[in-house]
Amino acid sequence: MDRPAFHATLNATAAVLLVLGWLAIRGRGPWRSGRNERTHKGLMLAAFGVSTVFLASYLDYHLRVGRVEFWGSGWLRTLYLAVLVPHTILAALMVPFIVATLVLALRGRLPAHRRLARLTLPVWIFVSVSGVLVWYLNFALRPG
Repeated sequence: MDRPAFHATLNATAAVLLVLGWLAIRGRGPWRSGRNERTHKGLMLAAFGVSTVFLASYLDYHLRVGRVEFWGSGWLRTLYLAVLVPHTILAALMVPFIVATLVLALRGRLPAHRRLARLTLPVWIFVSVSGVLVWYLNFALRPG
């Protein structure tokens, strides 16, 4: 299995699930008739599950292969690092915020959940999308 591509697929899937979950709770997209809390909950739990599988697989992969060097140089390396650095920092920082947001929702503390989700969701989406971009720059664009 091509683990980096698998990781990118999981990140892309999480991003889609997060956006769909946001649309469901806002009553937008296919849910124009109003807020759909049940669908929102299912989509967000699915995003959490996909992200959890990603994290476990990613950690296992890097424990086995170690650090992966970027192949490029010049402006491409600068672009890669400009995406990688905030992606990595935010990915590490977001784990407790994501868990806290989920726990607040599951405990029915919805006002606190909403306040925290307003911070957590956009950063989580950024981390998921930038993870795909990191994969693309380091693996899909790699010559040969």
